Amino acid sequence: MNKKQKKWLRRILVALALFFAVMAVDKIGILAAVFGEPGALYASFALYLIPYLIAGHDVLLKAWRNIRRGEAFDESFLMTVATIGAFAMVFFPDTDPHMAEGAAVMLFYQVGELFQSYAVGKSRKSIAAMMDIAPDYANIERDGALAQVDPDEVRIGDVIVVKPGERVPIDGIVVEGTSQLDTAALTGESVPRHVEEGAEVISGCINMTGVLRVRTTKLFGASTVSRILELVENASEKKARTENFITRFARVYTPIVTFAALAIAIVPPLLGMGAWSDWILRGLTFLVVSCPCALVISVPLSFFGGIGGASKLGILVKGSNYLEALSEVDTVVFDKTGTLTNGTFNVVAIHAQDGVDPDYVLSMAAHAEAFSDHPIAISVKEAYSGTIDQARIAQATEESGHGVSAKVDEHVVLVGNDRLMSAHGNDWHDCELTGTILHVAIDGSYAGHIVIADVVKDDAEQAIRELHAAGVERCVMLTGDREEVARTVAT
Repeated sequence: MNKKQKKWLRRILVALALFFAVMAVDKIGILAAVFGEPGALYASFALYLIPYLIAGHDVLLKAWRNIRRGEAFDESFLMTVATIGAFAMVFFPDTDPHMAEGAAVMLFYQVGELFQSYAVGKSRKSIAAMMDIAPDYANIERDGALAQVDPDEVRIGDVIVVKPGERVPIDGIVVEGTSQLDTAALTGESVPRHVEEGAEVISGCINMTGVLRVRTTKLFGASTVSRILELVENASEKKARTENFITRFARVYTPIVTFAALAIAIVPPLLGMGAWSDWILRGLTFLVVSCPCALVISVPLSFFGGIGGASKLGILVKGSNYLEALSEVDTVVFDKTGTLTNGTFNVVAIHAQDGVDPDYVLSMAAHAEAFSDHPIAISVKEAYSGTIDQARIAQATEESGHGVSAKVDEHVVLVGNDRLMSAHGNDWHDCELTGTILHVAIDGSYAGHIVIADVVKDDAEQAIRELHAAGVERCVMLTGDREEVARTVAT
């Protein structure tokens, strides 16, 4: 709970304690013994008024403010009229007192409102955690030094500097530097994206390795991260059909209930059908029973809770209308990497050339990749069961987008893709297995290749089955990976 909710809870607890204390004093006859009759009735009125005002003064103020603005017909107005009416019954001597009921109704209403506020607060926290992608500052070079400025101050065409570990604050194009970007918060892709001069970068990504100089192509307000935050913050404005119906219903229903209660309280006694006190009580009872609080609150709250719960799982929902539309979905389209697969790489095969030990190929590759934090390099190092001796390694160099080169035990080792092999004039051959092929060359001779593949998530198949069971007719996978890799995952 936040501070406001804790203060609210304390207020309700104090009011509840006073309410039950007054009820106990009233029921055991202490008030009658001290004040006599009808003094006990008015003492009870004054005492019940204390917990009523402690618990419900904000509801009374809200109702008054809404009346002054011409927006009287809401749940605050109904609760105010009904509870004040219950207290007002004390002025009808021939009726039973109803101060306890008036105070109790307000207390129970406030307890419900507190639960609602707590539920909404939890959803907001989930959304806020999901939205923790907003950059706090941007680095701009001024007089040879880096200055941190508000992202809103950066203009289109300015060159910003993004250091390792920092978020890219604004969309732009890399003009200097190479690095790996963690795009998981925006795309769900767990494999870092390689960027170099000329590559486009989007705000919200985390720069992992090298320093980047980026020329901005958008203002901060129009950047990717700002648009995502705006979509989530304004999700409640995109109401579902059910919510729109409830809103329209409440605008019509509430005045009808109010005037109907007024008619119940006035018309029958005017026609001589009974005492005023009886019919006023019936009108007030009708008002409380007919209050649409649960209906008006529950529908929007359920949608907001759904959006918050989804954000807690890393799912962005643009609005209640989209959440409602999910009930009619018959086709679901999945990305592959990081969605159906783990997005992490594992060594699945080592194919060494004739006369070369596969363990030797893996050992040399692991040592050459020793200083790299790329997921592919990490998978190679994890597959190697031995201990990597960094004293054996010299001149380790990462060749952007291609692989690495290093001297291991005075042997020149190249580990990377076919472009790395071609660039250094080494022969190589492809593999019949699906996955990422990591070629290894030692002293200019092709030693073999390591096959690395993303692994299908353990629960992916079960998730597809459950979607079909829920009424989804087709599940489609989209990927930019090779066709044979896609077919392997699909089957």
